[in-house]
Amino acid sequence: MMRLACCTALLFVLRLLVGLPWYQVLPAILIFYLGSGGWNFLDIFAKTVGRDLHAASVLLRVKLNVRRHLREKNTIPKIFAETVHRHGDKTALIFEGTGERWTFRQLDEYSNRVANLLLERGFKEGDVVALFMENRSQYVGIWLGMAKIGVEAALINFNLRLDALVHCVTISNAKAVIFGSELTDAVSEVHSSMGKAVQMFCSGDWDPKRVPQGTECLEPLVAGAPSHLPPRPDHRLFYIYTSGTTGMPKAAIVVHSRYYRMAALVYYGFRMTSDDVLYDCLPLYHSAGMCFNLRMSWSVSSKIVQYIGEICRYLLNQPVRDTERQHRVRMALGNGLRQSIWEEFMNRFNIPQIAEFYGATECNCSLGNFDNKMGACGFNSQILPFIYPIRLVRVDEETMELIRGPDGVCIPCKPGEPGQLVGRIIQNDPLRRFDGYVSQTATNKKIAHSVFKKGDSAYLSGDVLIMDKYGHMYFKDRTGDTFRWKGENVSTTEVEGTLSRLLDMKDVVVYGVEVPGAEGKAGMAAIADPSHSTNLEKFVKDMEKALPPYARPVFLRFLPEVNKTGTFKFQKTELRRDSFDPSAVSDRLYFLDSSKGRYVQLDEELYRSILSGKCKL
Repeated sequence: MMRLACCTALLFVLRLLVGLPWYQVLPAILIFYLGSGGWNFLDIFAKTVGRDLHAASVLLRVKLNVRRHLREKNTIPKIFAETVHRHGDKTALIFEGTGERWTFRQLDEYSNRVANLLLERGFKEGDVVALFMENRSQYVGIWLGMAKIGVEAALINFNLRLDALVHCVTISNAKAVIFGSELTDAVSEVHSSMGKAVQMFCSGDWDPKRVPQGTECLEPLVAGAPSHLPPRPDHRLFYIYTSGTTGMPKAAIVVHSRYYRMAALVYYGFRMTSDDVLYDCLPLYHSAGMCFNLRMSWSVSSKIVQYIGEICRYLLNQPVRDTERQHRVRMALGNGLRQSIWEEFMNRFNIPQIAEFYGATECNCSLGNFDNKMGACGFNSQILPFIYPIRLVRVDEETMELIRGPDGVCIPCKPGEPGQLVGRIIQNDPLRRFDGYVSQTATNKKIAHSVFKKGDSAYLSGDVLIMDKYGHMYFKDRTGDTFRWKGENVSTTEVEGTLSRLLDMKDVVVYGVEVPGAEGKAGMAAIADPSHSTNLEKFVKDMEKALPPYARPVFLRFLPEVNKTGTFKFQKTELRRDSFDPSAVSDRLYFLDSSKGRYVQLDEELYRSILSGKCKL
């Protein structure tokens, strides 16, 4: 009787709050009532109804706002102009690395100058300009200026070098590259591979002797450009690149409505206010970094800080200081904070709420930990499952191949079962659409059919999660072709190809191994080298040019040959199990000693030092 009363009450709340018609709400409530069991239902209902109704109201609010912006043809620059009109003298950006403080009006004028400069140089709506620089206030002003005239910014990871850097510039069809002077060497290495038609602009310290031939200094050009508002086209906003989890980085398309949706879901979901100041220590080529203001140190005026899991572990490894609890931070916002250090991080730094979220730039199945549940990256409602069409489905964790039932439809996971997170694609729904990548081939690989029901389409997240009975989702590291290290996803396929090329096409297998006390999994490469011919000194120098720091293998294992399956795929299971323990491995093992900049022989003493945390990775 109590279950029926609760279901009836929930029906009325949904009808009034969410506005769903009776014929959609009633069947779902009845199905849940009939399929639920007594006290178990009451327990789930009591502990999740507040959370779920908040989430439902957030989704409704975001959907209505996004639809309004689409109906009124509002772009991010147009929305920004309204903010300038209301709060022109309010601080927009703070960059304590240089002591800069930009108001919304100053940011508006700077971005106008960038836009007018590009117009004068012949750039037009639909053109692409690659942005390759480290964090600074100008970064925001440059991409905003591009957006004001419909020029699309390709936001490139400043850790990339050589082939990966050229790939990201060329795949976007960029007509120009704006790079920071701190990355001059990286640009000079690949300038000849970009083609003479690509214009080059350098921002920052100007040294004409170091920059590639034909490069222009950006600052005087921007200063001399008009500051009036240019015409307002409506086009794609920018490209954000994936970490290369299935090969080279892919350029994810971010349209104006997606940018607003990402920001609004976080803003409303975690109950932010216009008075909040956010400390962003993430790179601005990262989707999370693009949504927030710039701060470069802890400050008593900050209220919300951003993180990735690696940053939290790094802070915990620092000596305790009295000042670390002297702040007004009320929330830490980010992803990748593991349950093993979650409580310690909150207690040590006196942070009341961890606002963990999950979601790739391009995905349509983002999650948010709205109720501060320890270890969870978000949730899916168990009493309102029809509100947000996402699901965990059974998958072969090694290959990430979907497991289907006799009817050909994917099999939903039960609580406690690991599965791949998927989101139903509904292109006319601003919260459910999937805009994909510049490459149609890459887009197609992220879409599966007959997932929720026969004939439908769904986005494949590529990540394995586990859900408890209350709907809380917990991240599970993949064992397939990707692992996470230093806060970045590392593609084993990409690294294997790069290392094999550097080692004259030797067989190379790359996989992640766990290291006690370290966040994520450290990269390890097993290399077939029966003749002991590898020159490690040359290998390190070549690798530093070809791979970003997080993708370089921490451990090496040299063996006579690498075992393969009958279909010529590398066998990684035994290699992962052996890990880097010299007592379990008779092959030669090496460790990348970052303090020495070279690989050193891994013996029992060094092994124990790594396990104890004395030897830093």
